[in-house]
Amino acid sequence: MAMTAKVKDELSRHVVTKPCCRKAEVAAMLRFAGGLHIIGGRIVVEAELDTASAARRLRRELAEVYGHTPEVLVLAAGGLRKGSRYVVRVVQDGEALARQTGLIDSRGRPVRGLPAKVVSGSVCDAEAAWRGAFLAHGSLTEPGRSSALEVTCPGPEAALALVGAARRLGIQSKAREVRGVDRVVIRDGDAIGAMLTRLGAHDAVLAWEERRIRREVRATANRLANFDDANLRRSARAAVAAGARVERALEILGEEVPEHLREAGELRLTHKQASLEELGQLAVPPMTKDAVAGRIRRLLAMADKKAQDDGIPDTEAVLTPEMLEG
Repeated sequence: MAMTAKVKDELSRHVVTKPCCRKAEVAAMLRFAGGLHIIGGRIVVEAELDTASAARRLRRELAEVYGHTPEVLVLAAGGLRKGSRYVVRVVQDGEALARQTGLIDSRGRPVRGLPAKVVSGSVCDAEAAWRGAFLAHGSLTEPGRSSALEVTCPGPEAALALVGAARRLGIQSKAREVRGVDRVVIRDGDAIGAMLTRLGAHDAVLAWEERRIRREVRATANRLANFDDANLRRSARAAVAAGARVERALEILGEEVPEHLREAGELRLTHKQASLEELGQLAVPPMTKDAVAGRIRRLLAMADKKAQDDGIPDTEAVLTPEMLEG
């Protein structure tokens, strides 16, 4: 199950007993999932939701908390809609419900943000408002580079009210407008986990954190593998370059090469991919890697000096751009 569906499924089953929290959640769901319509001169309250469980929860809360019996319509998938949508609608006494939930003020004007009782309510009301907003228009992407908990808002005032509610919960969120649509986004992984816990999605938190940790471990492993791979490539290039210079040094010096330096050079040419430590173990008698490096260094220095004296290309002349990379 996708993370968004998993969270909404769990939140729709979350038990809330305090009347103030139930009212705050219903108000947020109605505000973020739909709103008010005038049909035949009467105010109709409706909310369009993307899961049947959320629609059932809203219908039950409207009946138990406010005594209204809404109708539920199912809009089948088609056209731009990828999945079915569920419309919870209250036609009879819609204006009374709008006043009760705070969707309109005492003068009958629509509230543009969240109802005043929710904005000035307790911390549990802020949690309930976020739960309702997420059930209405929330999404949670998989953990990763662009992971985010996001709520699409009906307007900038509602977005700012939601940011304020998150701040009261001690969670940092940001309101932003993307292609004319207002959104509230939480991107920090720890903050996402904290918000899901506050909303009551405890199982979803565990699943999200597990995926997050797994992804971080995989990313770390990939970084280390890439690092090791790069080191191996650099070592291979360095060994090839050293072999080419040693071969040129032996050509320049000819019979003038001291025997102990020739042995070190020939070891390098015979075992081109071996490390200095491995070359030392192959020598007879065995040497330390510092001893091997010192002999090869002296061999190259002696050859470069002779090349300079004779006016011919030195050992570095045989190096190609590929050998000098990285």
